[in-house]
Amino acid sequence: MRAVLSRLSAEGWLVGGLFVLSLELLSFMNVLVAKPKLLFGRSLNAIEPTLFPTLVLVALAAIAAGILVAHRRTLVIVPKGGKESGQLILALQFFAVMVFYALTMVPFGFLISSAIALGAISWLAGNRSLIQIAAVAIVSPILLYIVATRGLAVSLPELSPIEFAYAWVFNR
Repeated sequence: MRAVLSRLSAEGWLVGGLFVLSLELLSFMNVLVAKPKLLFGRSLNAIEPTLFPTLVLVALAAIAAGILVAHRRTLVIVPKGGKESGQLILALQFFAVMVFYALTMVPFGFLISSAIALGAISWLAGNRSLIQIAAVAIVSPILLYIVATRGLAVSLPELSPIEFAYAWVFNR
């Protein structure tokens, strides 16, 4: 086991870490999410506040487990020839994109910050088709925004003009 861990690639460490972290967060969900306020013994929310984070963490654990099982051979082989530093730089670039995403979520709103982050991640992952990058960066945040706000009744930070346009489209 120790020999496998010493030869684990950066992707293997990342996927394994995400798997362990998602399971750990799931086990502490009741402590991490505040209980809803009660009015006359009834919750003011239509859904439990732990539903959306639980769905996301279960999906993350399932995807990470799937990657670990499907790619167990490639996640252990560390490339030779000095490519380790390139992997570290790429990992730092991904980390910088996620920090940018976290810092711009409130001032830019969910849709704009998600579009920028998804476009950057798509580029870093090796996609060079601008049409595909634009499609991923625009369609995915819109669909996620609709599912989260309409289906799961989760409030996401958004700029006022975008919220007004969203309300106009869905409340006609």
